[in-house]
Amino acid sequence: MRGWLTLTLGLLAVVVGAVWTVQGLGYVDGSLMSDERLWAVVGPLLVLGGLALLWRGLRARRLP
Repeated sequence: MRGWLTLTLGLLAVVVGAVWTVQGLGYVDGSLMSDERLWAVVGPLLVLGGLALLWRGLRARRLP
């Protein structure tokens, strides 16, 4: 069961970061975050953090 929490949190961060990025760039309307430059910057940073968590979780699962 090692690494599952890290993998789950990493995947969640990647998905949420991608949504924030698309909203910040203005591709999704109807939100307070639409067309806001802040979310277009924070989103990719969250995606990078999520990818790092995914990498760490995969690595933890491979180690004995």
